Amino acid sequence: MGKAWAPASGAARDSASASRARRPAKRRFGFKGLLFRRDGGHDPRAPRPAPSGWTPPRARYHRGEEASMKNIGMVGIGLMGHGIATNLQKHGYPLALFEHPGNQPLDALKAGGARGFASAKELAAASDVVITVLTGSPQVEAVVMGAGGLLEGLRPGSVLVDCSTAIPSSTVRVAQAVQQAGARFLDAPMTRTPKEAAEGRLNLLVGGDAELLEACRPVLRCFAENITHVGPVGAGHGMKLLHNYVSLGMVTLIAEAAACAQRSGVALDTFAEVLAKGGGGGIALDRLKPYLLAGDPSGLRFSIANARKDLDYYNAMASDAGAAKEVAAAVLATLEGALAKATPGTFVPELVSLLASR
Repeated sequence: MGKAWAPASGAARDSASASRARRPAKRRFGFKGLLFRRDGGHDPRAPRPAPSGWTPPRARYHRGEEASMKNIGMVGIGLMGHGIATNLQKHGYPLALFEHPGNQPLDALKAGGARGFASAKELAAASDVVITVLTGSPQVEAVVMGAGGLLEGLRPGSVLVDCSTAIPSSTVRVAQAVQQAGARFLDAPMTRTPKEAAEGRLNLLVGGDAELLEACRPVLRCFAENITHVGPVGAGHGMKLLHNYVSLGMVTLIAEAAACAQRSGVALDTFAEVLAKGGGGGIALDRLKPYLLAGDPSGLRFSIANARKDLDYYNAMASDAGAAKEVAAAVLATLEGALAKATPGTFVPELVSLLASR
């Protein structure tokens, strides 16, 4: 058996104490991220400092990405696109604009230094990031994958951000084609109106790689107040259709009720007041109020034609998913019936009069 422990003798204790007194203290202190002992040694328990100029891999990726996203190309300078382009220009981004008859006037943007391109291919070749703001899936597919389209000019590593409203299954096909060409893709459809687009206060619903979104965020922040990552490629457009179904469905329902009120002898100002104080209050009613009270459709500058298209897309998405869509089908039928009587460009609030005139 081993020797049993016994207290040291007094002489041994005195000798050990004297030895400790002669040793330098090992008290640690910090200096520029290092811990040292008083005797000059490095404390092995302390973390070593990062080399000069080093950044974590994720931060380094984004820093490099942001530096490369200088030149912005835009396709689709309509009511929403014009506000987006204006805010990008205000933040100092050089702009390339695709010339198209459907654009809003480009004079102010060109006076600010924006360049016009007659070719989508050439615009893509001159851009680090291309933003599309188009009516729907057929237009996106044509401008990206058609002859002389963006796909032919996108540079390796460049980014296509689609802010259009589109069917998710189409979005996935477009994204795959973009990625096969060596570029990258985000779907980032918008909510809110041209007013918020001009103010730089849109909501973006983003589908795609989360790290790519972070790299693009400085560009997107120029025109968006809220940026929400909702999932992989296609999820942004899916969420946009869900949102528009709910919002346009509510507006259509209130418009139909207002038309019934009109035909039943209920004053529209009374109708609006009662709804606002009860369960019918909210953004949908607020957007219809100017038309209900004064015949002014500018509370929702969104055409019945676009509303019909969005509901059609929603019904297609619901069919693809095998989801219930009886209410959505009824809203779509209502919009189609109104559109048959409407003039081109008729705004959604005018549904009230169109439905009342049945």
